[in-house]
Amino acid sequence: MKRVYEFLKEAGTYYLATEDGDQPRVRPFGTVHLFEGKLYIQTGKGKSVAKQIAENPKAELCAMKGDEWIRVACTLVPDERTQAQESMLDAYPSLRAMYSAGPDGNTQVYYLKDATATISSFSHAPEVIRF
Repeated sequence: MKRVYEFLKEAGTYYLATEDGDQPRVRPFGTVHLFEGKLYIQTGKGKSVAKQIAENPKAELCAMKGDEWIRVACTLVPDERTQAQESMLDAYPSLRAMYSAGPDGNTQVYYLKDATATISSFSHAPEVIRF
């Protein structure tokens, strides 16, 4: 899992794919965080992506770094704890201008469950990581 975290962190931007009815939706993300031994991402509670994840928590992340790319198929599990939200906001202080933690806040964090990450390149065999 640490290899996946480092890849996504170094890539800077990854793309999250969800489902909106029968239409795939892909958008750029930049938050990735390790908390209590799990890999987390973040969005706003009122955003369309949060509604899509609530309807179907299966998602895929994709990023490219140099001549390698990663795809991570997973289930996104919401973590409603203020502690998890605060940890994410502490890791990304610039988010505090837009997001707040706690039961009345607008931050939604998810950890990746049943994840399979595949790191590929045209120059080496794929590396598969499950967590």
